[in-house]
Amino acid sequence: MQAKIIKIGNSKGIRIPKLILGQSGIKDHVILTVSPGEIKIVPANSPSDKKIIANEEALLSEASLSDWLRPEEDAAWKDL
Repeated sequence: MQAKIIKIGNSKGIRIPKLILGQSGIKDHVILTVSPGEIKIVPANSPSDKKIIANEEALLSEASLSDWLRPEEDAAWKDL
């Protein structure tokens, strides 16, 4: 099945059809691994997996702030 990458806020993502998500058994949390040309999504089942997720979320949130720490952003918000 092909899926289109879509814009979601300042990020990008894909929509996963309900049927495929149901067949995968994936619920609330996932682990993403990346290699050239591939993104793998697997369910996070163990407590150690959830700890990894929390650490990655912290890193991602810090990395996402770099988009906001630009002079043009400061200038745009200055008068508000």
